[in-house]
Amino acid sequence: MDRRQSNTAIRLNKFLAERLGVSRREADQLISSGHIIVDSRTAILGTKIDSKSNILYNGKIIPYAIKYTYLAFHKPAGYVCSRRAQGPTPTLYDLLPPKYRKLKTVGRLDKDSSGLILLTDDGNFAFQMTHPKFRKAKLYEVELDRPLEPLHQQMISEYGIMLDDGPSQFKVIKNECGDLFSHEQASYPSSHIASLRSRNSFESSPTETSCYLVTLTEGRNRQIRRTFATLGYKVVKLHRISFGKYELGPLKPGGYREFSV
Repeated sequence: MDRRQSNTAIRLNKFLAERLGVSRREADQLISSGHIIVDSRTAILGTKIDSKSNILYNGKIIPYAIKYTYLAFHKPAGYVCSRRAQGPTPTLYDLLPPKYRKLKTVGRLDKDSSGLILLTDDGNFAFQMTHPKFRKAKLYEVELDRPLEPLHQQMISEYGIMLDDGPSQFKVIKNECGDLFSHEQASYPSSHIASLRSRNSFESSPTETSCYLVTLTEGRNRQIRRTFATLGYKVVKLHRISFGKYELGPLKPGGYREFSV
């Protein structure tokens, strides 16, 4: 997808951060050290550019227009989302072709979790998907080691559970052996429900009384697992099936597809 800035002037450090994949502080350092030329002149801090500007980095032109890549990936359990393996634990990048290994994950799933991971080189897209103010809903299938007490389900969904890093509240709905609740009962988009009905999300068969759907709009580290653990439950499986408007769909573990935004 080609995305172009309008003719409205933008700050050079913002442009460099997006195009070069660096922080704005690092972009400022490139400018200060004289590595950036704008319209035949050495750039200075605070420089602004537009689509007519000619920008060079170490003598090479940086195109103003850029083609971003967006990838949906089905992460299997047992893989980490970091670029480097953690001890004997492999990274999901081992499962991707070389051309996708420079992409960054949009949020994360822990090693023991599976499901939808988005990857991109578009920093603005990643920001809009992950910043708390945008409240992008993520939908998970969760299997617990035992049935969730109705009171505990109500506590999580309506009041929240206090964790070390603050209260945790998310919607929990029982999933009867894959026979999902109606749209009205679940209050989920019908497309999500249809997607769930059309496939087997778990590699093994969860028990009727211990499988749930969880909707989460935050993204704190292992939040779902920690919330259930506080009440004495262990998450046996955690599988993400959607993130905002993007769904896992028919992707098999390790499978991927490009998409447009």
